[in-house]
Amino acid sequence: MTTLLTQPVADPSALLARRNPVAKLAAALLFSLPLISTLDPLTPAIALAIELALLPLFGLRYAVLARRAWPLLLGGLGVLFTMVLFAADRGGTLLIGLGPFDITTGVLTAALGLILRLFAIALPGVIVFATTDPTDLADALVQNAKAPARFAIGALAAFRLLPLLGAEWQMLTLARRARGVDAGRNPVAALRLFAATAFALLVGALRRGGRLAVAMDARGFDSGIPRSYARRQTFTRSDTLLVVAALATAVLVLTTTIALGLFRPII
Repeated sequence: MTTLLTQPVADPSALLARRNPVAKLAAALLFSLPLISTLDPLTPAIALAIELALLPLFGLRYAVLARRAWPLLLGGLGVLFTMVLFAADRGGTLLIGLGPFDITTGVLTAALGLILRLFAIALPGVIVFATTDPTDLADALVQNAKAPARFAIGALAAFRLLPLLGAEWQMLTLARRARGVDAGRNPVAALRLFAATAFALLVGALRRGGRLAVAMDARGFDSGIPRSYARRQTFTRSDTLLVVAALATAVLVLTTTIALGLFRPII
């Protein structure tokens, strides 16, 4: 699963999948920014519909997207559960009476707006990384966005090491089980064991990151000497059009919500 999340799975010959990685990243950011300016559910709903409609142009199948974006569903359920428990505004029509946790139309509307916003903001990032090779992204950040090579290559190295976390988690779990450390059916013990394993994984990741940073410095990644690139990344007119189109579409979505009188500023 981790390997799936860190490798491009879209058709590389698709129209928008061929665009420069920096252009796709900039377009995703510009399209997502207006979504955090309003609390209404209409703005993220329109944005989400546009994102799903453009998915074939990125060469990404809906089934593949579902496999990649399933954590968003869990996040949406978490938002709904949190709103039911802790929502301050419980106005509107009462649907289910649960005492201090009454479920009203106001609670569901607020939860729907947050869930749709979560999907609409996260989906562009999922599309970008599903259609972009990490090495191409790092090269484009250095060549086109003029990002520091130390940052870009370090981020690439960290991204490439993600699959090791799953393997190390399994190794830690098996090692603890071999020593007789098992929670059984006790939920409290299972929670404590999970926290201990997660802490051990964090310590191991920090140590590996430190060793990697020292090794990169020893190889001159921060020497300041201009580097050569095996893959040249060019920013073409089509890439500029993609960024401009993303910004124009975001403005159009926000304008539509304002024109309908449903705009609810977050501040």
